[in-house]
Amino acid sequence: MGAPPAVSTPPAVGTSTGEPAVDRAGAVAPGAAAPDASGPGPARRPPSGRVRRRLRRARRRSLVVGGRALRRAVHAWRSSLQLRIGAITMLVASTVVVIVSLVLFSQISDQLLRVKRDAAIDQALNGVAYAQTEVGGIATGDSASVRSTLARTVEGLTSRGGAAGDFEVVMIYGSGDQERPAWSRLDVYPALPADLRAEVADGSPAYRYAAVPGAQGEPVPTLVVGAPVPTDARSGDRVEVYFAFPLDQEQESLGLIRSTVVISGTALVLFVVGIGVLVTRLVVGPVRRAAGGAQRLAAGHLAERLTVRGEDDLARLATSFNAMAESLQKQITQLEGLSQLQQRFTSDVSHELRTPLTTVQMAADVLHEARGDFDPAVARSAELLQAELDRFENLLTDLLEISRYDAGAATLEAEAQDLGPLVERVAAGMASLAERHGCALQVDVPASAVIAEVDGRRVERVLRNLIGNAIEHGQGQPVEIALAANRSATAITVRDHGVGLDPVAAQHVFDRFWRGDPSRVRTVGGSGLGLSISLEDARLHGGWLQVWGQPGQGAQFRLTLPLIAGAGLASSPLPLRPAPNRVAGGAS
Repeated sequence: MGAPPAVSTPPAVGTSTGEPAVDRAGAVAPGAAAPDASGPGPARRPPSGRVRRRLRRARRRSLVVGGRALRRAVHAWRSSLQLRIGAITMLVASTVVVIVSLVLFSQISDQLLRVKRDAAIDQALNGVAYAQTEVGGIATGDSASVRSTLARTVEGLTSRGGAAGDFEVVMIYGSGDQERPAWSRLDVYPALPADLRAEVADGSPAYRYAAVPGAQGEPVPTLVVGAPVPTDARSGDRVEVYFAFPLDQEQESLGLIRSTVVISGTALVLFVVGIGVLVTRLVVGPVRRAAGGAQRLAAGHLAERLTVRGEDDLARLATSFNAMAESLQKQITQLEGLSQLQQRFTSDVSHELRTPLTTVQMAADVLHEARGDFDPAVARSAELLQAELDRFENLLTDLLEISRYDAGAATLEAEAQDLGPLVERVAAGMASLAERHGCALQVDVPASAVIAEVDGRRVERVLRNLIGNAIEHGQGQPVEIALAANRSATAITVRDHGVGLDPVAAQHVFDRFWRGDPSRVRTVGGSGLGLSISLEDARLHGGWLQVWGQPGQGAQFRLTLPLIAGAGLASSPLPLRPAPNRVAGGAS
């Protein structure tokens, strides 16, 4: 037959009528034309306002529920390594199985159709040879002879059978524009593809895949093979024979293969995912236990240990974790012992020094009061002794306060009071110190009362420390003190325009006995613990004590306290960083 022609894909089989499809309940099927709305029947009313509101509420609820589900899914994806590995394994396995299944199904389908096609073409060639012997002596001018010859030939071809399976036969005798067909089944002849007819009419054998009605009238995928039959008839007459091989058995086999591939692929994907999840669980389980143990260890449960099972890498991880926990427990226990020893030493020394200091202080007071009767050098010594004893007493007081904080014995005696008069009172008490250093105190207090539940004694101590440091390092420039409040917090800032702080100094300014410049001479006479105690006072209130500074631009300390004792803080009413290019007393 020569090279087989190209195969045309059969068009989709369906029904086409002039009426819209209607189901048994009378509803118009999707895609069908809707009935005329202008016909008889009640007019359709637009939805009322109540219905629209319900629809909006339902839409909002669906959006909220969908958003929550999405957030939960995202959280589960981000927090579960096992879920991610299972999903990725399923995606990769599904992709591989789909690709392999498509390739495998395509090869099986092609091979199955190729075998069917080769057998059908061979059977068609044999049928053409048989038909040639039957129609060789056909009487072209006798219609009855033509019909009987074609019917006899069709019956003979149908009874011959072949390796390609069941088939139907159609023979066509053409003379000019007239055709005389004969068929083994009536509905096969109208279903012959037009392009196949045209190719066979040109004298070339060909085949096509088409939908041909079956025995019950349903469309069946069919391989149609056609070929011209050589005859001795006069010029212009032609005989064509067509074999229609139904592919329903092949279609059923392909459907069974497709179902088998889908079921096998799904089972394979689930099996691979199950293995991946199981392996991941074997790895993630010990890691989760190690993470939980680390969290409990960080929370202070120093006796936390992991169970060691086997001798693999995970067992070595648990062993290493236990060794780390043991070392941390020993070191923390030692540090706690040293800390308790230090606290006890500080407290004991402070208390033991209190009695001799009191005795020495009383003697120094007597000498200081009688210094007018002494020689000038002795009188000056009495004054220096009094000053140093005052400084020594302040140091002991601060040490006792620090020891109370370290021991957790500090208590807050909070009561509601107006912070405006408190700030002004502290500023007035520091006025003489500011005057000696040649700087002015500028106090900015709001006109309305700022009521907060605070321990007034501790807040005054914090402000004295901050203002004293500002005067000490302000280089004679004005010191600005501001008070502000919002709905939940109040803040006090102390700003100087002196030497300022670099980033390293800002990190250590609240450390005990820390000095930014050890060579600098202290004139205020502090103990070196003032800012440390101030930070503890702020924390005892549940507040913040923060610092900003730039070398050569001064520094600003901000104390932020909740208006209600024990309440949390979210923000501060005053900024920590002062406004740029701010001028105070001629200094920027």
